[in-house]
Amino acid sequence: MNVERQERVRKSAVKGLAMESMEALVQIRESFDENPKAMDYFYDLYHRTYCLGEWGNGKRPEVGTLCVQVPEELILAAGAFPRRLCSGSHAFDQVGSEFMPAKGCPVVKATVGLLQSRALPPLEEMRLVVNPTSCDQKKKAGEMIAEMGYPVYSLEIPPSRDTEEARAYWHRSVKRLSVALEKTTGQRITRKRLHEAIRTTNTARQEYRRFSKLRKAQPSPLLGKDALLVTNAYFFDDIESWTEALARLNLELERRVENKLTPAQKRAPRFLLTGTPPVFPNLKVPLLIEQLGAVIVADEVCSSNRLLYDAVTMDTPFLYDMIPAVADRYLKPCTCPIFDRNEDRKRKLLDMASDYQVDGVIYQAYAGCHLYEMEQQSMGRALTEAGVPMLYLETDYSPDDAGQLSTRVEAFVESIRNRQRKLEGGRS
Repeated sequence: MNVERQERVRKSAVKGLAMESMEALVQIRESFDENPKAMDYFYDLYHRTYCLGEWGNGKRPEVGTLCVQVPEELILAAGAFPRRLCSGSHAFDQVGSEFMPAKGCPVVKATVGLLQSRALPPLEEMRLVVNPTSCDQKKKAGEMIAEMGYPVYSLEIPPSRDTEEARAYWHRSVKRLSVALEKTTGQRITRKRLHEAIRTTNTARQEYRRFSKLRKAQPSPLLGKDALLVTNAYFFDDIESWTEALARLNLELERRVENKLTPAQKRAPRFLLTGTPPVFPNLKVPLLIEQLGAVIVADEVCSSNRLLYDAVTMDTPFLYDMIPAVADRYLKPCTCPIFDRNEDRKRKLLDMASDYQVDGVIYQAYAGCHLYEMEQQSMGRALTEAGVPMLYLETDYSPDDAGQLSTRVEAFVESIRNRQRKLEGGRS
């Protein structure tokens, strides 16, 4: 791609991202009543970052990550800023279509398009892109990204997570990553720095678990569109600022729970969202669900719950203990469909459906994301056997299927309402 065309692509992508982001924020902020006041921090953060292009990180070296499996504690301990590069922009998806098959995963295509366009200021300062070998499309995308001039590190992930051999393999991968990060930033990962990084991320996750517990309340004190916005902000916000903002939101939500205040409709069906990750500004499905009168009270996606729920646990604050503890945190609790057996994901979905008292599950899969497409049948059977209805939606980043999706979600919501009426009638 010549320089002149590169610049045209960059400007077009920046404009497209700003327009998509503004449209999404208008829907999120103005299409619903009773938004928590503490959400203003997150609304303003997205506006400054995505619409105005103010991408700052305090001048630390940038290390990009392409998956939730990358141990951010090591990046922080090496003195760098971890920036999740996964994109939800249709504009970048279109750029990425020049390099990937038309039926490829939109998340991967949009991320490749983002990096190719060099549309965001942090990309010019990117010291390293850490690309876990979590799916075949990402593996091949790593080659493309390297050809674009980015330094790429392939973080090897074992095909299983249930054996000691897999755990030892993963531990070696994480240790090699720590060496690569030290070479990249020129700063050693010392015991003190890693302990501080673990403390910082664990504090954030503790606040997130408090947030998750509040979402269990009936009626729900928060809509899912705001919960997903909060967790997506973790991709690019300063961690300590994000944690402080979430703590303020949690205080407000606690007052709402106490006073039984809710932004949702009365008796709104409660849904759990799972499948491929909704990444801003593509919150098409979550917004549609709640615009039709339901509420997303929980999620099992790697851009939200799976990203933040689990903490690093260790015995002693020494490197020989902390690095394996960090590695375990990213392997043992993971329910990603990349692994050869995934009974834990079924168990987790069933447990969450019970804990959050959901009326149904919506399973979103992007066309071309073969792992989630393949797994939806087994997950659907497990939920059906437990008496939990599930709606499977296949979509992509294009807005063209909004009408079709709306019809299917509306029918599902109405079926849940009819089910609720029958249950209430049977009890009366």
